[in-house]
Order: sequence, then structure tokens, then C-alpha cells
Amino acid sequence: MEQQELIIQAKRIASVKARGPSILAEALEFFRIYSGERSSFYKQLLKVGSNWSDEDIKSEVIDALLGYIRFIENGLSDNISFERRIQIDVVSDYLNQAQILINNKGIHPAVPCIIIGASLEEFLRNWVEELELSDEFNKPSIDSYAKILREAEQISKQDIKDITSWTGLRNDAAHGRWENVNDIKQIKIMADGISLFIRKYSTL
Repeated sequence: MEQQELIIQAKRIASVKARGPSILAEALEFFRIYSGERSSFYKQLLKVGSNWSDEDIKSEVIDALLGYIRFIENGLSDNISFERRIQIDVVSDYLNQAQILINNKGIHPAVPCIIIGASLEEFLRNWVEELELSDEFNKPSIDSYAKILREAEQISKQDIKDITSWTGLRNDAAHGRWENVNDIKQIKIMADGISLFIRKYSTL
């Protein structure tokens, strides 16, 4: 989701006419997906107690959302290097190419699957290098990069589960196990998941 769209969605949630717990749940899910579980905004709302009044919950949610909007508008979300931004843009281009192939009925799903997997590996590799994390004892691979990032507490346990699933599909495609990658809907879900993962960790 682009930054302007994030602002629009944050404003929408802040203006919802509903009970506090309902707004809190939506705001938490918004922050979890688009800013990550390590973001201060997500952690701020985790502190909201079940014994809080409806108005106090709403006030806290709106405060977090408005803070997030200011954060985006002031350009503070884009704190990665220029070189890394270029690398992410290249990975995004590969994912866009994969989406074109997904929509081409004459192309076997294994083809975009391999490109999507390569995009994920490139993103993780560049991230590890950007953080100057050691990889000297690991064979370069999606799994090894994910393990390094998890040990550095950069990604969550759920991220590891998702990456393991995506890696399995990529490996099936790369090794000619066509029967495991012949469902184009499954490959599209993989592409959407990786796109969301990359967007989330490109704006921390």
C-alpha cells in the first residue's frame, strides 16, 4: 500500500463510529500488517487494557493513528539508505513481471513462482547486507537469510512460517516438481504475501 493510501486508511479508522474495542481491533490489525509488530504504534495499542472505558480506548487509538499519519507525512517512515531503496525498487519490478506472467494463461505457474522466489531471496540478502549481519557460516539461501534476520529479531516467528512455505513452493518449481506448483491461485497468493512482506519491512 502506498503512503498516501496508508494515510487515507488511518484517517478512515480514526473516524469510524463504533465501540472502542472494535476500533482497537481494526487499528491493531492495520499496524500489524503495515508497520509491523515491532513498531511503536502497534506496541502503544497493545498496552490498552480490557478494563479501559470505551472513550479511553477510542482516545488512545485515535492518538496512535494521528501520530502515525504525522510520521508518514514527515517522511520518517523511509529511513533506509538510498542504495537499499534502489534494491527494493528492483525487487518490486521483478514482482511486477511475475504478476504479468501469472495473468498469462499460456505460462506454467512454475515460471512466475521461480521469479517470485528469487525476488524474496534478493530482498532478504540485501537486507542482511544492509544490517551488516554475518552470513559466513551459512550457505546463501532464503532459509539462511531468514534465520539470520530472525536471530537479529528483525522478523517474527510468523514471518519464518510464511517464508518456509514460500520457499517450499519456489524449490518445487526450481526442481521440476510441477505437480506441486500447477495451481495459479496458490502462486498468486504467494506473490501477494511476499509483496505485502516486502512493503511492511521497507517502511520500518
